[in-house]
Amino acid sequence: MRCQVLTTFKLIEVVSRPRIKKSDHSPLVKIIEFSNHLILFRIPKLLPGVHVAIANPDTLGQCADSHLGEIWVSSPHNSTRLLGPFNINSIVPIHAASTVRSDLSSNTSSSAAGGGGVAYENAPSDPLRARFVAGDTDRVYARTGFLGFVRRTELTQSDGDLHDAVFVVGSLAESMMLRGMRFYPMDIENTVLRSHRNINECAVFTWSDLLVVVVELLGEESEALDLVHPITASVLREHQLIVGVVVVVDRDTVRVDFYGEKQRILLRDNFVSDELDPIYVSYNM
Repeated sequence: MRCQVLTTFKLIEVVSRPRIKKSDHSPLVKIIEFSNHLILFRIPKLLPGVHVAIANPDTLGQCADSHLGEIWVSSPHNSTRLLGPFNINSIVPIHAASTVRSDLSSNTSSSAAGGGGVAYENAPSDPLRARFVAGDTDRVYARTGFLGFVRRTELTQSDGDLHDAVFVVGSLAESMMLRGMRFYPMDIENTVLRSHRNINECAVFTWSDLLVVVVELLGEESEALDLVHPITASVLREHQLIVGVVVVVDRDTVRVDFYGEKQRILLRDNFVSDELDPIYVSYNM
């Protein structure tokens, strides 16, 4: 199934959710027919000279075909440095962000004279000049910070070779590890939004190894309790996850930033510091 969408990747393809749980223990992706599906972004065609590889973000080794990993891109058009300000967590995985920040601080003074913000070039953890630790160690890649996989298709390129399709699962920085599997907030939030008609907006995050769901209520405050069971039941059925906390709040509590992304970290900080002023809170601990 393919359809046009307003996105950089232009095409999407539906694959089964049950085998795409992003488990670190079983990374092989298989396409199986199920009634419950997950939508993935598919890059329709790579430009000439562009090479895409899938890397293990922890070991910096190359992943096999159809295995999940971080998408690395090598191209003559790759930039050699980043100009700030930017969010380094959106470039590299969270566990590597602290190392990159230290590299950034060491490069700030030398680049400030040139203007244009923070220049970030040829640092040990430079996400724009990454190399594999084994195999083809000469090729330089740019780390995208996105999780995905490459799968051989039956389509042919101009030279007659089979076309490799690149599938984008989501951002590594936004992923959540629960029960040894990797989940993405958008998947769970879409399930929550479908669970009850009185939910205006929602956001999910983890707190003390618990899944926290924050929902904006459409309706009277007396109806807040009615949202809890549909939310927990839907998330358990579709994702096999137990919701630890359901927080019902007023409208416009779930904020978005300049880029249109939900401010989940800010929401979590307000929840931990008891600054959300919720209508109702349900704990399942």
